[in-house]
Amino acid sequence: MVGLSIDQLSIGQSASFSKTISESDVYMFAGVTGDVNPAHINESYANATPFKTRIAHGMLSAGLISAVLGTQLPGPGSIYAAQTLRFTAPVHIGDTITAVATVKELLPERNRAIIETVCTNQDGTVVTCGEATVLPPAHKP
Repeated sequence: MVGLSIDQLSIGQSASFSKTISESDVYMFAGVTGDVNPAHINESYANATPFKTRIAHGMLSAGLISAVLGTQLPGPGSIYAAQTLRFTAPVHIGDTITAVATVKELLPERNRAIIETVCTNQDGTVVTCGEATVLPPAHKP
């Protein structure tokens, strides 16, 4: 299975991936990364924060962007080279996050695609946004 090569991409082309963030997702992410910040895993502590409850790790929503890029656009075989991120709103346990990747610019001479990345919750609130640089897989003859 090979994703889309640079010549198969076009400006404005997009793909998305949605996931409801569970409590176990947050705990597993904390375990895998070692980020055991109590804002994520301790409800008593989190009650005293501005968010008043636990929030998911920002990088958990950013990971959904990786899912879109690695499985759909450009897809398998692509290399995720760079990403800018802004975390604009909290992600709560139970939120359904949709990551959308949209081709913004193509640099065929360098085999690079510049892709706008936006994650929104079920209410349409942008929770994470940025821009990715991706090297699409080589075209198969």
